[in-house]
Amino acid sequence: MRIKQDVLGKAGVIRLSGQLMGGPDADQVREAIAALVAQGTVQIVIDLNDVSWVNSTGLGVLISSHILVANQGGALKLMRISKRIESIFTVTRLNTVFQVFDDEASALSSCAG
Repeated sequence: MRIKQDVLGKAGVIRLSGQLMGGPDADQVREAIAALVAQGTVQIVIDLNDVSWVNSTGLGVLISSHILVANQGGALKLMRISKRIESIFTVTRLNTVFQVFDDEASALSSCAG
């Protein structure tokens, strides 16, 4: 798993590539999100465009991160998810928990207000 992190305007953007599963990769994602929150950035967008698979542990990372950010008055949003991962979100009903955007401009625009 590779993680790239940017702050664009009021939003932190975390770009993931690879597979979002357990172990050190999951810890790195949690730490990246926690670091943004510690810096006061509570509008966070996770780019899943280059993520080929998410297992139950990966979903747990997203859920716990969503709770962490929400508890600080912010929002964790997702963008550019594949059809394969979108089907996982639909089956688990996580599509009702996360705001998902097709492109970066829309995701960042939602964080501006």
